[in-house]
Order: sequence, then structure tokens, then C-alpha cells
Amino acid sequence: MSEKSSDRLNAARGMNQLTVDAVLGVTNIVDSMHQTILSFGGRLGNREQTQTSGLTGIVYWGIRTITETVGNGLDQSLSQLGSLPIMQGGEPSSGREAVLSALNGVLGDHLQATENPLAISMKFRQAGKPLTDAELSKLLEQSNGKLAILIHGSCMNDLQWNRNDHDHGETLYRDLGYTPLYLHYNSGCHTSENGKQMAELLESLLALSTQKFDLAIVCHSMGGLVARSACYYGEKAGHAWLSHLTKLLFLGTPHHGAPLEKGGNWIDTILQISPYSTPFASLGKIRSSGVTDLRYGNIIDEDWRDIDRFEPADDPRTPVPLPKGVACYAIAATLSQDAGVIKDGLIGDGLVTVSSALGHHHDPVRQLKFPEAHCLIIRETNHLGLLDSPQVDKALKEWLI
Repeated sequence: MSEKSSDRLNAARGMNQLTVDAVLGVTNIVDSMHQTILSFGGRLGNREQTQTSGLTGIVYWGIRTITETVGNGLDQSLSQLGSLPIMQGGEPSSGREAVLSALNGVLGDHLQATENPLAISMKFRQAGKPLTDAELSKLLEQSNGKLAILIHGSCMNDLQWNRNDHDHGETLYRDLGYTPLYLHYNSGCHTSENGKQMAELLESLLALSTQKFDLAIVCHSMGGLVARSACYYGEKAGHAWLSHLTKLLFLGTPHHGAPLEKGGNWIDTILQISPYSTPFASLGKIRSSGVTDLRYGNIIDEDWRDIDRFEPADDPRTPVPLPKGVACYAIAATLSQDAGVIKDGLIGDGLVTVSSALGHHHDPVRQLKFPEAHCLIIRETNHLGLLDSPQVDKALKEWLI
């Protein structure tokens, strides 16, 4: 660990910002969420949960053990978390990254507001390593004018684009010549805050080169809301990067919200209906701004400003259409083998319904109007399965060629 990082952690230890129970609660919630996505058998009302296995299970077990053993405040908990290996075999530790991403996804707005060193700051990365302006400039110079920005989802990080030894970014580089850049961001902050920051970051990035780029953005889950927000604020600011943007591809993006957060806003008995919302029943008002933005799919400040985000309310959003002059594509996943109102409309991929992922809405003003040829439904696939789905891989290459 660098001296600077060590100093920041030392400063955080005396803040007493979180309790041991909060750290444990966050870990259990996100672990439970990931487990239900991976193991859901299609039965509503099945509340029996098991914990994740493999590397992910080790990560969650580690932070639980650290917190339970210490048991005397965030002081030593942060110290132990900070001591998790940053590098393994010369590469960033995926275990530590997963823990920090989960923590930021559920409490990231609080971490940022209190200047906690565990708060993730937005950066462009490759192989989990942040790139300097000099490195970015060199990367743009060496590219062939084709650039793909990949944006991860809630409680995740850029390293998790690699799933089961598949990475859509690497495939696009190998087969189509797109240079991939991965956005790393704090998914617990408001989507609009991340969108504005992403817009500024893209403007700074493309200002490093004078050439014209064929810019494509590939988003998973919440990442698609961040991208749409960036387009909105980029247009509002008159940014030049939008003139480079040719294609925008959404994988399982909750354009009109996610049932799990809508459920999280209602009484506990409703929460217990589905195993996907059950983990969030214990969150209460701990849920981050990023999580509550998922209720309806907020992407601009007006969607949440001056509104009590924990009070039940009708959809407050200002309709924001897809960006003009950009070819937009949407992929929805569903656990169902066959089309059905209940499975596609209520369960979908476990986190996002088919209609939300495709931008459908009963209010014509809110319809996102993806061309039919630009939409794809992948069956018997869960939300995380979109990251290594051969069908997604094929569609991306057909649409980006």
C-alpha cells in the first residue's frame, strides 16, 4: 500500500462513520442479492437463501470474518479491509475490488460525503489499473479510431466484465478492432451525479487527441442509466464528445426501474414475495442514492431533487429520450424459456424486467422507442449472465461491425 493510501486510511479510522453491524449488513445484502441472481429456480415465495461460493464467496466470508472478529468499531475494521491485498501476481486483487464495489454500491454516497478513503472515484481503467492522461493520450494515438467505453452495473466494478474467462471488451478489440476503456465509478452515488462526471471525463479524454473517433458505449445494468445521463448532460453542456458517439448498447439496463427497489419502497410483507427483493428488506433507509435511483430509473437531478427518496411516490421523472443521431440498441434477458406476462413482466432476468430493459412504458411520452431491429431478448439467462452470453457477444459484433 502506498504511503498516501495508508495516510488516508489512518485518517478514516477515527471518524467512526459506520458501525460493525452496518458493514456486516451490507455484505450480507449484496451477497444474498448475487446469490439469488445466480441460483433462482423460478419459484416465487422461495425465501431460502444460501451464500455464494468460489472466489465471490471467499470475498464475502472474508469481510464478515474481519468485522465479526474485530467487533469494536470501524477503526480496526477499516484497517483490516485496507490490508486486503491490493495486488495479486502483479494484477489488481479482484477480491478487494469486489468488496469495495459492494460497499460503495450500497453506501457509496455516504462514503463520498464523509470523504472516506474507501469511496471509489471515477476513472478510466484497463485491467483494473487507472490510466493517466499521458497513458490515455498514448492509447488514443495507437488506436485505429475505434473506441469502446464499457460501463459496469451497480455494486460491481470494471474487472467484473471478465466473467467465466470472457470479456466483451476484449472480444470487440480482437474481432472488430475497438480499443476498450472501462469506466470505474461509485455506483452508490446518484446516477445524475455519475452522469455529469462521466460527461466531463469523456470530454477531457477526447480532447487529448485531434483525430475523429468512432465511439461506442457498451453498458451493463445501471451503467446504461449513467450513460444516458452523460448524454443528457453532455448535450446540455455542448460537449464535443457527443459528435464522436455513434452507437450506444444497453445490456439489461433498468430504463424504467427495477422491481427490487420498487419493492424496497413498500412494506416488508410485499418484499418477501420475491427472493430478489427479500435481501433488500433489511436495508431500510441504509440504501444509497444509487440504489433508490433504480426505483424508476432516475437519470437527471430533477428526478430526485427536493424529494424524500424513501417516501412512496409516483414516478417523478422528467421524460428523457434516447440521444439524437446515435444508434441505440437494447438487450433484455429473462429466466423464462417461453414468453409470459409473469416471468418476463415480473421476474425478467432476476433484477430487470424485459419491458424495462427494452424501454417499453405504458405512457407513450416515456417510451424510449428502440427500433425493433435493435432489440434482442435472450431467454434462460440471468442478469449477470449477460456478461458472458454468446448471444450477447454475437449481437454486439453484428451491431458494431
